[in-house]
Amino acid sequence: MEEDRQEEAQGVDRLIGRLQRRPTDVVQAAGGVVWRRTADGEVEVLVVHRPKYDDWTLPKGKLEEGEAFEAAARREVEEETGLRCLLGDEVAASRYRDRHGRVKVVRYWAMTPEGGRFKRNGEVDEVRWLSLEGARALLTYRRDRPVVDSLQP
Repeated sequence: MEEDRQEEAQGVDRLIGRLQRRPTDVVQAAGGVVWRRTADGEVEVLVVHRPKYDDWTLPKGKLEEGEAFEAAARREVEEETGLRCLLGDEVAASRYRDRHGRVKVVRYWAMTPEGGRFKRNGEVDEVRWLSLEGARALLTYRRDRPVVDSLQP
């Protein structure tokens, strides 16, 4: 009888472990559409290159435990680009499956730089300021384009 209970408990523990590893968790992330105006009034958007994935995308990252989306957006933008930014309006979000099969939701905010400077780091080796059209053309992922399009400077 005791052996049956132990075996049942181990089976439940294995089931819980499998459920916890299933790709059904939603990964929450936040980022920014960092923009500025040129001397002639044109809008430029900052895109980042991540050598690990060899892609061009918008700065973003996962929330830390207990962190608000807005705080995560500012932190991630600064970590990846070196820029301290003012948080503007929330723009479009993106939702997709990450490389582990989990649903990932990224909320973005319009952001304007107020200081700082780009320095290569472990995640990003290059940034580019581009026109809206140029950013749309360079972005690796189609899902990033509606986010850029939603910017209302």
